[in-house]
Amino acid sequence: MTRYLGDMDIGINGSGLLASPNLDEIVDDIVASEDAGFSSYWLAQTGLLDALGTLSLAGRDTSLIELGTAVVPTWPRHPQALAAQALTTQAATGGRTILGIGLAHQPSVEDRWKMAWERPIRHILDYLNVLDPLLCEGSSDYDGDIWSFEGGAVRPTEDPPKVMLAALGDQMLRIAGRRTDGTILWCVGPKALAQQIVPKINDAAASVDRPAPRVVCSLPVAVTDDPAAMRGLVGVVLKDYATLPSYRAMLDIEGVQGVEEISLIGSEDEVREGLATIAESGATDFTAVVVASDPDERARTLAVLGEAQASR
Repeated sequence: MTRYLGDMDIGINGSGLLASPNLDEIVDDIVASEDAGFSSYWLAQTGLLDALGTLSLAGRDTSLIELGTAVVPTWPRHPQALAAQALTTQAATGGRTILGIGLAHQPSVEDRWKMAWERPIRHILDYLNVLDPLLCEGSSDYDGDIWSFEGGAVRPTEDPPKVMLAALGDQMLRIAGRRTDGTILWCVGPKALAQQIVPKINDAAASVDRPAPRVVCSLPVAVTDDPAAMRGLVGVVLKDYATLPSYRAMLDIEGVQGVEEISLIGSEDEVREGLATIAESGATDFTAVVVASDPDERARTLAVLGEAQASR
């Protein structure tokens, strides 16, 4: 018997489509996800396709589905510039935008952007101190150690988007709970949710009388008749994540070596059981990165996910 999923919403993380980005294909996938009843659709900011711009376009062709970034790295984008983008997307989507932001990782910051990875906690605090008032009030007057801004303007909408923070470690979870609407996760399974993420972010929110934050868990998902082969493929493609310290710490809590070991890969019932375990661990949302390798497996995977969302 399939266990109850509680109130956990099921969405789609379409970031896999960014490997060969086609704007029309991604917008069509977002529209199809809304038609299928999924609660949300998420895109990472990677490469040269702008995630918020893409979600703005999709907002014109949809009316219900939440549209979020998972996530926009903060280092290469000034918070004033990101506030303008996020408010524009919020206006374009009729108030359905979730702005997910994150620090990224030291190798990306130093090797790709040629920037110094220094004082990351101070970095994110300064970032929020500029970003939040611009989103909520249209102006900011903050002189920080890393990020600063003075000025304001008329906003395209007075309804600010929700803000979420990629958070795994204790300090980032405290900030996420105290300052944002929740956290967006990757490489996190049920043990890390139950032991690390959920209690610490909830305690942080409660300490300042904020509502319980959302906890958005995202993992690869595939209904397949050959789970060993699919896990092997996922392990190869995503092997580098297991080398990054913040993700390595989460995988160590799970007692696994790689992301493929906590991915939801197997039969329909095995995927359903995996979803139930994540719900029981405290996630409020699950967003699937569908990694099924052929049209039949993809259809089977989406059917299981859609049934799970409809059964809430």
